[in-house]
Amino acid sequence: MEETIRVEVEVDPQDAWLPITQSRNGNAYYSAFHTLTSGIGFQALLLPFAFTYLRWLELGDIKSFPRFHMAALHPLVISSAPRIPAWREKVGKAVALFPIMYLSGGTCVTLIIIGGGSIKIFFQIVCGHGEALTTMEWYLVFTAAAILIAQFRPNLNSLAGVSLLGAITVIAYSTLIWMLSVIKGKLLHVSYHYHPQPPCIFDVWNALGIIAFTFRGHNLVLEIQGSMPSDAKQPSHLVMWRGVKYAYLIIASCLFPLAIGGYWAYGNLIPSNGGMLGALHQYHEHDTSKFILASTSFLVVINSLCSFQIYAMPVFDNLESTYTSKNNKPCPRWLRMSFRAFFGCLTFFISVALPFLPSLAGLLGGIALPITLVYPSFMWIKINKPQKYSTHWCLNWTLGTIGMLLSVLVVTGAIWGIAARGINTNFFNPH
Repeated sequence: MEETIRVEVEVDPQDAWLPITQSRNGNAYYSAFHTLTSGIGFQALLLPFAFTYLRWLELGDIKSFPRFHMAALHPLVISSAPRIPAWREKVGKAVALFPIMYLSGGTCVTLIIIGGGSIKIFFQIVCGHGEALTTMEWYLVFTAAAILIAQFRPNLNSLAGVSLLGAITVIAYSTLIWMLSVIKGKLLHVSYHYHPQPPCIFDVWNALGIIAFTFRGHNLVLEIQGSMPSDAKQPSHLVMWRGVKYAYLIIASCLFPLAIGGYWAYGNLIPSNGGMLGALHQYHEHDTSKFILASTSFLVVINSLCSFQIYAMPVFDNLESTYTSKNNKPCPRWLRMSFRAFFGCLTFFISVALPFLPSLAGLLGGIALPITLVYPSFMWIKINKPQKYSTHWCLNWTLGTIGMLLSVLVVTGAIWGIAARGINTNFFNPH
């Protein structure tokens, strides 16, 4: 469904002042690095848990088409995602700004929880079981490191090296975890029957939400592509798609063995909190070398720090956009640093207040689902205005409607799961 979209778009000169669009010298390598870092992460470790409700029927990457759809639309969306010309400015901000900010901020909070907890585990393995710092203090250490890195990376293209490091570390620890699990073999009492009982339809929807959360990186496609040059002869979606194709070959080679190998090794015994990483420490802590366990935790920390930079960038961009729009001048360096420090403090506070946030993966995935499955189809119709009832018109309406329905079902299933089984809501008490 690749079509050349020819529409004249005026580039806002203020875009040159914003973190995402300040530098437009990106290439296919940058696209691949950013896609890998945002496309794989801690959430992939929960995929085997979704198998406990879907068994071997877990879906693959059902979002590849919407990802290309968003990439193909990008020549019309020159600046960052909230300013979508498919709708009026106020409507565009209402439908896109909140979910994108929610996704970016929520992911950064979860990264603090995962990264801070992994630092604590790494320290305990290397230095013994003494509690040098509390969990909250480890969260603070992680947040300080993440914001310090952000202060020296003014725009998205300057994060290319960080994204490369993040991609290397996530490939390393995901491969290490699934290979170790397979080599150790099945657990003694492993079972592949539905757990804890034949699931109702709500459990299946919740499992689909976990899968959707795994592919949350799709929602950064416009931001990544906004850092690439684009003109009539060489649209940015061609370069973007070239990098994405290779990135997704690697993503598939990581996610499928992780999901299949993890479910084969642990079955219904996979922990709901922590997924494969939790299973590694719960079942193999005493028969695995400390070096491997420490290395895994260290790689998770490095990847979380790198991923934080990518997911925080849309928030930084929006904060600075508010200033540049009102004052018609670039954001001063001291104010840019203040914005990033403020965001770090806010995400740290939320991570301490809601340390159980990773347990809500299904709900988080369902709420953010429309950005990937619904918006691209309706944007395409709004911008291109295809003939009513034509093939493209029917296809996009069908995909958009299915996406909306799926989002509602996934959110409903996640809420039902929380109500039926409950979660440990340890407010302001991370451990």
